[in-house]
Amino acid sequence: MSPSNNLFTVLLYQPLLNILILLYKYLPLHDFGIAVIVLTVIIRLLFYPLMARSIKNQKTLKKLQPKIQEVQEKYKQDKQKQAEALLELYKKEKFNPFSGLLPILVQLPVLIALFNVFRRGLGAEQMVYLYPFVAQPPLINTTFLGLIDLSESCSGQTGLLIPNVILVVLVGIVQFFQTKMTMPETQKTKQEDNPIAQVSKMMQKQMLYFFPFFTVLILWKLPAVIGLYWLISTLFSFFQQYLIFKKPS
Repeated sequence: MSPSNNLFTVLLYQPLLNILILLYKYLPLHDFGIAVIVLTVIIRLLFYPLMARSIKNQKTLKKLQPKIQEVQEKYKQDKQKQAEALLELYKKEKFNPFSGLLPILVQLPVLIALFNVFRRGLGAEQMVYLYPFVAQPPLINTTFLGLIDLSESCSGQTGLLIPNVILVVLVGIVQFFQTKMTMPETQKTKQEDNPIAQVSKMMQKQMLYFFPFFTVLILWKLPAVIGLYWLISTLFSFFQQYLIFKKPS
C-alpha cells in the first residue's frame, strides 16, 4: 500500500469504519441499516454549510435563467459577445458559475472513503482497522429491518431480490424529483421555433430522466447498502433544497 493510500486510510476510511461499527453496537436493535442511516445523516450535517452554499448557487442560477436566455437570444450570432455579456451579467448579479464545484470537491474524498467502507464489507480482514477501544462485534447482521440484505445487489447470488429492487427504484424516484427541483426554468421566447430555447429545453428533459435512470443502472449491480446511503443522502439533499428554495431571496 502506497503512503498516499495509508494517509487516505488513516484520515478517512478508518474513522468512518469505526464510527459505523460503534453505531451498529450501541444503537437500539443493532440494525446495520439504521447504523448506515445515522452515519449518512451525520456526514450530511457536517457538510450542511457547504451544501447550503451550493444549493443557493443553484437557486441563483434558476432565478437568472430568463436573463441568461435573453442574452443568448440577443447575441445568438456572436458567441464571443454572448460570452462577454454573460460574464457581465454574472458580475452584476454577483454570481460565480463555478462556486458550486467547491462543495463537491471537498466532499469527494469522504464519499470515496465511505464507498470503500461499504464496498469492502465488514469481514475479518477489515476489522484490523478498528481502533483499540472499539471491540469487534461477534457477528454483524447486514439485514435492514429484516427485509433487505444490504450486502447483496439487486440480482444477488440466488436470483432477483425484490426488497433490494424496491430500494433502488426509490432512489431513482427521489433522484428524479431532486433533479426537477433544481432544474432551471426556460423562459418562453417570442419565437416559438427559437433553436436555443429548443436545445435548452431538450437538454433539461434529457437530464431530468437520464440522471435517475443512470443512478438506478449503477446501483443495480452494487451492494444494497450503497443504495441505502444514496437514498438517505438524496432525501437529505431534497429537503435541504426545499427549505432553501422556499426561503425568499
